[in-house]
Amino acid sequence: MRRKNVVVLKDEDRQQLEKCVRSPTTPARLLMRAKVVLAAAERLDDMQIASRLSVSRHTCRLWRQRYLAQGFEGLRKDAPGRGRKPHIGRRKVQRIVAQTMNETPANATHWSVRTMAKAEKVSPATVQRIWRRYQLKPHLVHTFKMSKDPAFFEKLEDIVGLYLNPPDKALVFCFDEKSQIQALDRTRPILPLRQGIPERQTHDYIRHGTTTLFAALSVLDGTVIGQCHDKHRHQEFIKFLNLLDRQTPTDKQLHLIVDNYATHKHPKVKAWLKRHKRFHLHFTPTASSWLNLIERWFREITTKRIRRGAFPSVNALISAINEYIRHNNHDPKRFVWTATVAEIMRKINKTKECIAN
Repeated sequence: MRRKNVVVLKDEDRQQLEKCVRSPTTPARLLMRAKVVLAAAERLDDMQIASRLSVSRHTCRLWRQRYLAQGFEGLRKDAPGRGRKPHIGRRKVQRIVAQTMNETPANATHWSVRTMAKAEKVSPATVQRIWRRYQLKPHLVHTFKMSKDPAFFEKLEDIVGLYLNPPDKALVFCFDEKSQIQALDRTRPILPLRQGIPERQTHDYIRHGTTTLFAALSVLDGTVIGQCHDKHRHQEFIKFLNLLDRQTPTDKQLHLIVDNYATHKHPKVKAWLKRHKRFHLHFTPTASSWLNLIERWFREITTKRIRRGAFPSVNALISAINEYIRHNNHDPKRFVWTATVAEIMRKINKTKECIAN
């Protein structure tokens, strides 16, 4: 064997090659190449390696030389121009992409794999590959809502500032009401979880009434102060403010992030706030409930305790809500806000540009 074709492995390369050989998830092509190089490092010639691995001598020579020229990384990829040539032309691909984004079928709102394949006379698998390559998902639709609040930027800056740079000697709470929580009971007992069978419950249900949860989430530590009421008028809001006043340190200023519900701006609420100088309300922009972290907590209690629950009465529902709040406060988890005003405005401006175009 000529000296220039002798393979001398570095310790690092040997470890990587042996790891590839041992791993059950190594692709077959890379496994064969690793074995060729390891055998070449034993000073075997191409004929001996070919006999051991049941491959051709040309293959052994190819990967020996590729390793000598490019090292271990050269084994991971094929040379340019190798492999099966595409039989779908570039124009056809561009037409499928353009048609997916700019047109719709005559009898549908969006393309499916099969309707596009039939229209362009290609296989469904071809359409799937093209859509995957260009990240096209015509079966999905996301909703969005643009706030028309003239003071949107000022309110956004105010609330994000409370999250990212809260005031000293003050507590920040995110407040909202979760109204019309239904006490639903199933018409038959719930069938428990079994191996291979999920928990099952009847499709029909019995309504026993509703309640409204008033809740304030502490941005500092994730604890929640909650109270259930039959209605959500200004009277109930003032009762909750009194509860918040009693359960928080009297030497702290309280900043409440609230939405624009008329109850929060009622004259009697304003009069109560004048008598309690340490309370400060910060209103989110209209149609911007995503700015209020309490909405994220409402999702937690809905999915974990309410949606799949069975409640024979409103009192049972209220007991379940209060129990969830107690468990939450025993081991609270903060919701950490990270988005800056600049990042949010960049996304909003990008959406406006898409609408304009």
